[in-house]
Amino acid sequence: MKRILDPLDERILAELTANARIAHVELGDKVNLSRNAVRQRIERLERDGAIQGYTLKTGDGRRPASLISAVIFVYRYDRMRGEEVLQALRSIPEIVQCEVMSGEFDLMLRVDAATPERVHLVWKEISAMPGVSNTVTSFVLSSVI
Repeated sequence: MKRILDPLDERILAELTANARIAHVELGDKVNLSRNAVRQRIERLERDGAIQGYTLKTGDGRRPASLISAVIFVYRYDRMRGEEVLQALRSIPEIVQCEVMSGEFDLMLRVDAATPERVHLVWKEISAMPGVSNTVTSFVLSSVI
């Protein structure tokens, strides 16, 4: 039986995706859990198959091929006069790039996530933020440069 991941599980997976060698204490600080609670959740995620292994990341600067990338364009109500949305975006580990844009969109975000479902949850979190009026999301099909 496949267990549904709660938001804390999703955050733990995102942090482990970014750094699989993160100490349980540091991970606990990032997700507001004790070291022991983090360890227990990781063991459950491994047992339930949400974590099926760990991998090596080489030093060539390329992102792991298993990640799914999306670009989210964000329209804001205040047209970039406030800092609240930017502060909230900084707390989402899957957001690997955030650019302030001129023209039609206010922000362009690059999201790298383990699954399309996680991209969807990140989009839901962004679109629900006070100050965000609309978003447009596109999945990256391939990267040529």
